[in-house]
Amino acid sequence: MFLGSAYKNKGIQPLLDAIALYLPSPQDCEYSAYHTADERQQTAEDSTKIQLSADCRLPSELVAMAFKIVEDPYGTLTYMRIYQGTLAKGGTYYNQRTGEKQRISRIFRMHAEQREEIDAAEAGDIVAVIGIDCHSGDTFAAKPDYCTLESIYVPEPVIQVAIKATQTRDADRLSKALSRFRKEDPTLTLSSDQETGETLIAGMGELHLDVYVERIRREYKIDVVTSPPKVNYREAPTVAVEFDVKHKKQSGGSGQYAHIVGTMSPIPDDVDTTETFLFKDKITGGTIPQNFVPAIEKGFRSSLGKGPIAGFPVVNLSILVNDGSFHAVDSSDLAFRICAQTALRETFPRMKPTLLEPIMKLEIECPSQFQGNVVGDVNSRRGLIIATETVGATTRIEGEIPLAETFGYSTTLRSMTQGQGTFSMEFARFKKVPGAIQEKIVRERNEK
Repeated sequence: MFLGSAYKNKGIQPLLDAIALYLPSPQDCEYSAYHTADERQQTAEDSTKIQLSADCRLPSELVAMAFKIVEDPYGTLTYMRIYQGTLAKGGTYYNQRTGEKQRISRIFRMHAEQREEIDAAEAGDIVAVIGIDCHSGDTFAAKPDYCTLESIYVPEPVIQVAIKATQTRDADRLSKALSRFRKEDPTLTLSSDQETGETLIAGMGELHLDVYVERIRREYKIDVVTSPPKVNYREAPTVAVEFDVKHKKQSGGSGQYAHIVGTMSPIPDDVDTTETFLFKDKITGGTIPQNFVPAIEKGFRSSLGKGPIAGFPVVNLSILVNDGSFHAVDSSDLAFRICAQTALRETFPRMKPTLLEPIMKLEIECPSQFQGNVVGDVNSRRGLIIATETVGATTRIEGEIPLAETFGYSTTLRSMTQGQGTFSMEFARFKKVPGAIQEKIVRERNEK
């Protein structure tokens, strides 16, 4: 073990000396790659393996991996590790992932921030090149469909935040910055929440994301703010309510008239369906012509995306329309669609609606001596422990926890377990939010 600090430049030279003394030479190691054509057609385990040779005295095709991409004022630097053959300045090589032929314009041997331009690099060298466009983990070879090195292992992100530019005009530049960082670092993932419209970035820890946020501010001069992602709550009714709504508008010329009567209720538990909205038409006697029924259903469905309580999507709603009236001249699809929207807006608040929150299935692994603290913390976050299993010195805990209580949990768990605890989550179901918390959520939404 060697102790030191790269930031303080302490202990670096003994570490480098140890690497030269104790780690094996590239010629002492055996490397293999998968045949590119095989890997595209089947799993890596079934692919044909190709043994690589780091001995430059033997004639061999170039095989190299691009493992890091850095943008600097002089252009894009791609760091490459050469496993076989020789990389030559001005040479053309094939990206084994895309099949594209690319030319190496310059090769540098890097000494921290100092660059030494060279004409060629051999197996075992780590160099930076200019002139290629690729992603981290791409394999380059002297001919197409030659071989592919084993991909870089990218762990699942453990923390996620929402990010946005404080100035609307900077949104495009922020998008370009995030795309560049994603290309440089495969452990940084980007996504967009379809419901809230937020841009989400996820990574290996809070420090990991803090570094990129600071780089955005420093390198791109963009003022950004981060926040925990918004929780996608749902609004659901709890009691059945009858409605009788009439839409009538007359302002010169043809008017608008629609009248619908029916019942709104929660979807019964005994109904076998995965749908979150059911619409039934039991209109008899021609009180509403059948050609207007699709417009009524469309009106209801168009209002489900933003509920009247706190603006969250409406779920678990069943609507039965059994009566109404129409006007031979003034009734239209538009009039009945507006009438349905009005009916949902006016009736839903009388159904004693409740908010539903996403509940996550949680699995934790930690040293057994920290089990009590971990379980206590989960309980304090409104979580429920389902099962625990101890194998040797490790305890595996299964439970459920509200998504709203998990933000920042990665850092908390590592603090409690001296960095040895890990966890994974996946969506389980929606569950009713406690009354006090619901009041707080509604109040905060209305204040916005």
